[in-house]
Amino acid sequence: MNSMNLKLKPLHQQTIVITGASSGIGLVTARMAAKEGARVVLAARNAEALRQLAQEINSQGGQALAVPTDVGSEEDMMRLAAAAQAEFGGFDTWVNNAGVSIFGHCDEVSIPDMERMFATNFWGTVYGSRLAVQHYKQRQEPGALINIGSFFGDRATPVQSTYCASKHALHGWTNALRMELEVEKAPVSVTLIHPGRIDTPYNEHAQSYFEQQVAHRGMVYPPEAVAEAILFAAAHPKRDMYVGFQAKALTLAGHLAPRIMDKVMEALIYPTQLDPKRPSRNAETSALHKAGYGLHERGSHEGWFRSRSLYVKAEKHPLLAAAAVAGLSTVAWLLTKSRNASNGTSRIDADSSITTKENSIEADEPVVAQV
Repeated sequence: MNSMNLKLKPLHQQTIVITGASSGIGLVTARMAAKEGARVVLAARNAEALRQLAQEINSQGGQALAVPTDVGSEEDMMRLAAAAQAEFGGFDTWVNNAGVSIFGHCDEVSIPDMERMFATNFWGTVYGSRLAVQHYKQRQEPGALINIGSFFGDRATPVQSTYCASKHALHGWTNALRMELEVEKAPVSVTLIHPGRIDTPYNEHAQSYFEQQVAHRGMVYPPEAVAEAILFAAAHPKRDMYVGFQAKALTLAGHLAPRIMDKVMEALIYPTQLDPKRPSRNAETSALHKAGYGLHERGSHEGWFRSRSLYVKAEKHPLLAAAAVAGLSTVAWLLTKSRNASNGTSRIDADSSITTKENSIEADEPVVAQV
């Protein structure tokens, strides 16, 4: 069985489990899923935020169940799956979204902080993935498993070493699991989401070892763009989805020219992840060891805020995107040919030099080394 050929239910017929649902990407995804008619099972440590979110969704005619959950606890995750089974008869999509970051150098972040991060970012994904796979196998009906990775799971960076390590582990686990399930012909679609910089309270919830406030400073995408990718993958099998062309382009650049990318990251990460104008407010808001504040979709970042990701839309309709690129290329070629003909450039002396000026098409999502 090719996992990419599985037929998944449309969203309005689905029950979707979402971890990290009290803020940021999880919160936006839950609201968008409910508007599409999906039943949502909400998981996070902030019980009050979950209660309010479930009440909001239910009052608007949706169906939501709040299940306070620490994803770093396997017992909590088992209770989450059991609650979805008891309330809705199971689930059709499981989204492992819960995550938290640490901003600090490799030699200064404490081991307990590292272990707590891995409990959330990596082990929470492992627990959720195993429960989802077990559920889909038992009912013998296709379901989706969606794990939220990161550009920093494809490419390491200074400042967030522990976060990068946890996301690298998450990526490896997800890819290995997908291959094993495909060999087994299990009815599971496994998708890895690769977000770039997203405007969420990620920075406010992070544990920081810096005196300055941590923040995205550069091109920043809205959480709705990630939610759009998640909900598309819930109904359409996809191996990977990148949020923002930069995430894809810079991942590729890192593979092709790793040493150059080392230098790029060394030069840009410090000024684009630390805000020198604000002191760190970490002591009051860190969500590493306790629940962070809830019901906030966005953070306190600075930069160029995008309203959407055109790359996500292209991934949803790859044939149309390819046709558009081919059409633009054809038009550019015809214009170039017409210009050359009108200028009489078809004749070139053997001893003459040729100077060309490259034509460029301005992209909606330019490639800059700020992710």
